[in-house]
Amino acid sequence: MRRSDRLLDLMTLLREGGVHRAEDLAAAFQVSVRTIYRDMETLISSGVPVEGTRGAGYRALDALTLPPMVLTPEEVEALQLGLAIVAEAPDPGLRTAALSLSDKIDNALPGEAPPDQSEALAVYPFSDAARGFSHMSTIRAAIRGKQKLRLSYRRPDDVWSFRTIRPLQIEHFGRVWSLTAWCELRCDFRVFRVDLIESADILPELFVDEPGKRLKDYQDLDR
Repeated sequence: MRRSDRLLDLMTLLREGGVHRAEDLAAAFQVSVRTIYRDMETLISSGVPVEGTRGAGYRALDALTLPPMVLTPEEVEALQLGLAIVAEAPDPGLRTAALSLSDKIDNALPGEAPPDQSEALAVYPFSDAARGFSHMSTIRAAIRGKQKLRLSYRRPDDVWSFRTIRPLQIEHFGRVWSLTAWCELRCDFRVFRVDLIESADILPELFVDEPGKRLKDYQDLDR
C-alpha cells in the first residue's frame, strides 16, 4: 500500500471514533509501530484534527474536514488578506484561529522560502501583510500590461530608495509575498518584499522582453 493511501485510510478509521493504539494500527496496516508514529506526526503537522501521543493512542477531534481543493494564486491571496484582517480583530479567539489557519495554509503551500527570507517567515506580522496587499492589484496590472512601476521602498533597516522597475512575477513564501523585477537603478534583478513597498505607481512607459532582463533569465540563474 502506498503511504498516501495509508494516510487516507488512517484518517477514515480515526473519524469512525474511539481511541486507537499505535500497535493495533500497525497490525491492521501491516507496518511497524514506528511507521504509524511517523504517519500520525505527518497527519497532525498537516492540520488533520488528531489528538494523541505515543503509547496513549490516537483519536480524531470533533473538527470540520474539508475535501481537497485547488486554489488559484488569486484565491490564496484573498484568503491570506482575509486572515490578515481577522488577525487584527479585538476578539482573541478569532486572532488565535486566524494564526492557526494561516499556519496550516503555509504548511500546505508548495515551494520553499529562499535562505535570506527564513527569519522573516518566522516573525512576519499580520499587520504588515495587510499593508502589503494594498499594492497587489497595481502590481498585477503592471505585470499583465508590461508596464514599468515606480516604487518607493523601505528596506528592513529603514533605508529608503526609489526605483523604476520592470515587474516580472509575484511569489508567495509562507506569509511573505515578494515581487521579482528588473531594477533599472541597479541594472540587475531584484526581489522586493511587497509589505515594504510604500507606494507603487504604474508608469505610462511599456517594456518588452529583452534577453537578460526576462523572468526566464532570472529563473535560469538558479540552475
